[in-house]
Amino acid sequence: MKPSYLDLETSEIEEKISRLYDILRDCTLCPRECRVDRTRGEKGYCKSGIELLVSGIHPHYWEEEPLVGLYGSGTIFLTNCNLGCIYCQNYDISHLGLGKPITQGELADGMLILQKKGCHNINLVTPTHFTPQLVETIKIAGERGLRIPIVYNCGGYEAIETIRLLEGIVDIYMPDIKYSDSTSAKKYSSAPDYYDACKKAVKEMHRQVGDLKIENGIAERGLLIRHLVLPNRLAGTEEVLRFIASEISKKSYVNIMAQYRPMYRAMEHPELSRPIKLEEYLEAKKIARRLGLYRGFDEGS
Repeated sequence: MKPSYLDLETSEIEEKISRLYDILRDCTLCPRECRVDRTRGEKGYCKSGIELLVSGIHPHYWEEEPLVGLYGSGTIFLTNCNLGCIYCQNYDISHLGLGKPITQGELADGMLILQKKGCHNINLVTPTHFTPQLVETIKIAGERGLRIPIVYNCGGYEAIETIRLLEGIVDIYMPDIKYSDSTSAKKYSSAPDYYDACKKAVKEMHRQVGDLKIENGIAERGLLIRHLVLPNRLAGTEEVLRFIASEISKKSYVNIMAQYRPMYRAMEHPELSRPIKLEEYLEAKKIARRLGLYRGFDEGS
């Protein structure tokens, strides 16, 4: 299946780029709506101006199996984040700003190197706050020969207007759905409106690309949802899974993740200060099956 961005006329992608950069002048790229002029170097919650910042470009073998295949997912780690998760496993990148400036042309060349290495996709990790620059990069890379799918690997805290502008650019959306509870979202990620924003964005993602399509073991297009189980049911897992089953699709590919560990500032909160228990993870999978979900988690457990 040909990546969707190759079907866009030059004028169409240029129009999207122009509209996205216009948003940066009074930034509402994400639901925080900081309203700073990032084209002039002003910075809001994400601590990012106009310049692209990247912390790593390399094949990744520890993503979901349909992304990794034999040769890895071509992962690009963007610096900074529009969320404030106090347990972030990549806090050095997302919170401490580990990374270096890079031009769109240089990043396009990095994408082509990943493709040459055999990577099955370009996996943009935490892309939300750099969406205009990344779409411009994809245009350049496509003109230089990029021919593999684009993965939008985000925290789920997205503005629907931004996601709409990504139609025809992104092949695989991979959002987190972190919480169904506004209290947890506020306390642990500084985003009390997280769930409402996330639900709207995920519905739009699904409208654009549908359920995940896998050919010969490799994801080509569609929606892949991640949900991290937190200790003490703090993520509101049952409501998250109910939303997916009832308002997205029972065919949704859902990675129910068990790897929570107390990282960054999690030890400051007793309720987050331990890994999850096996029974908490098994409970989440049991709920998913009961609701009719069956893709993306280990059905055998």
